[in-house]
Amino acid sequence: MINARFWRGRRVFLTGHTGFKGGWLALWLTELGAKVYGYALPPPTEPNLFTLVGLEKRLAASTIADIRDAKELKEAITAAQPEIVLHLAAQPLVRRSYAEPLETFAVNLMGTVNLFEAVRSTPGVKAVVNVTTDKCYENREWIWPYRENEPLGGHDPYSVSKACAELATAAYRRSFLAAAGVHVASARAGNVIGGGDWSPDRLLPDFLRALEAGQPLLVRSPQAIRPWQHVLEPLAGYLLLAEKLFTIGEDFAEAWNFGPAEEDTQPVQWLVESLCQRFPGARWQCDPTPHPHEAATLKLDSAKARARLGWRPRWRLQRALQATLDWHLAWKEGRDMTEFTLCQINDYVTSEHSA
Repeated sequence: MINARFWRGRRVFLTGHTGFKGGWLALWLTELGAKVYGYALPPPTEPNLFTLVGLEKRLAASTIADIRDAKELKEAITAAQPEIVLHLAAQPLVRRSYAEPLETFAVNLMGTVNLFEAVRSTPGVKAVVNVTTDKCYENREWIWPYRENEPLGGHDPYSVSKACAELATAAYRRSFLAAAGVHVASARAGNVIGGGDWSPDRLLPDFLRALEAGQPLLVRSPQAIRPWQHVLEPLAGYLLLAEKLFTIGEDFAEAWNFGPAEEDTQPVQWLVESLCQRFPGARWQCDPTPHPHEAATLKLDSAKARARLGWRPRWRLQRALQATLDWHLAWKEGRDMTEFTLCQINDYVTSEHSA
C-alpha cells in the first residue's frame, strides 16, 4: 500500500500540520521516516491533535505562520528545500465561510496561489498535492457520484473558494510547473471522521460535546447524504498519489477523488442513530433555527483512484466510527495518545480492503 522505503529520509513540506487531517498526516509521515517541515497557524482548538501526539518534537521544523503571508511562506519553503509538497492548510468549514467569506477566499484561493509561487522559485520540488474538497463540484443534487471530469462550482463561499483553488492548480500546472518538471495534482476527499477533531460544526465533535454535556445533539439536516470515511482513507490516497507523481510524473498530474464505498455514503440521520446506539441515553433532535444553504446530496466516484493508484477503502463506516470513539475514549482515560494514534495507523495499514 504505502512504500515506507520511498518515504524514508524524504523531505516533505506540509501545510496545515497543526490541524486535524494535517496532524494525522504529519504523524504518519514522521513514522515512515520522512523529514517533515510544517507550516500552519497555531492549532485551531484546545485540546488539539498536534499537542496531544507531540508533533513538534517529531518534525524537522514547524513554522507557525499564515498561508496568506507570501514572504514568510516562500522563506519557509526555501529553507526546507523539499522534494514533495502537500498542501492541506485551509479555512475548512462551510458555515464559517458564510460568516467570513473574505477570509475564506483569501486563505483557500490566494493561499494556494502563494504556495505555487513559492514552489516556482524552489529548485528540487518534484511533486505537489493540493488537497481541496468533495464540495468543489457544481452540486446538482443528483443521486449519482461525481467524477473528476464533472463541472466545478458551488453555492457557498467555501465550496466556490475550493473550486477556484482547483482552477488555480490547473493553471499553474499548465502555465509554469509542468514545463519545470514539477508534477502537480489535486485531491478531493469525502467527509472525514477520526480521533483528535474538536472542530465546530462537524458531526462527530458536536455529538461528543453534546454527550458530555448531557444534552441532545441538534442536527441541521438529518436527511443530507455525505460520503463518510475515516481520516486515514484519504491520507493514504494522498501518499500514494505523491509517490506516483514523484516516481512516474505527469501521467498522474490531474484531479483525484478519494471517497468511501457506495454503501458508506449515508444520510446524517443514519450516522447519528448509529452513534446513539453505542451510548445509552444519547439522543438527538432537529435544530429548528434557520441555517444557510448546504447541499442535500453529495457522493464521490473514486473509480479512477482504484484503477490507476490501486487505492481503495480499507475500513467500512461502522469500523471508522468505532475507531473514532475508541480514540476519544483513550484520550479521556489519559492514555499515551502518540502511541495510541500510531497503533490505529498500523491497524489501518495492516487491515484488508473493505471493498
